[in-house]
Amino acid sequence: MSSKHQRAHATFAIYQDVEPPEFWTAYFGVKPDISAVKGERRVTPSGKISDFPARVGVWGIKSQTAIRSDSLEPHLRYLVERLALPRPDLRAIIERTSARMRFFCYWDNETGERVPDVPDDIRALIESLGGTVEIDEYR
Repeated sequence: MSSKHQRAHATFAIYQDVEPPEFWTAYFGVKPDISAVKGERRVTPSGKISDFPARVGVWGIKSQTAIRSDSLEPHLRYLVERLALPRPDLRAIIERTSARMRFFCYWDNETGERVPDVPDDIRALIESLGGTVEIDEYR
């Protein structure tokens, strides 16, 4: 990597209000990095209780501490592997719960010369499960 801070990382998140975070933890067999129940206050990353209740339920994991790379591909592949995707029943659960599932990618492109590297097979996999890949580019 060319700098001290990572110039790329990704988060997988499911947003919905039907199932509690514990459902997703049991389903994926992974402890979340972020979780909240709609209407309840949550513990913030700083360890404090939020001032306001969550507007939507969320469950998610991040790649930032597990993967050290300025490219998105290793971050996305880590999340896919960690979640054991694809899962044959996931799309049906997403539809049943009216959930929104996304891979949210941080992309630092201060110079304007970097191109996000989302492999076609990963994008196709995510879309086949009813999810999206979103890139938040910073210049």
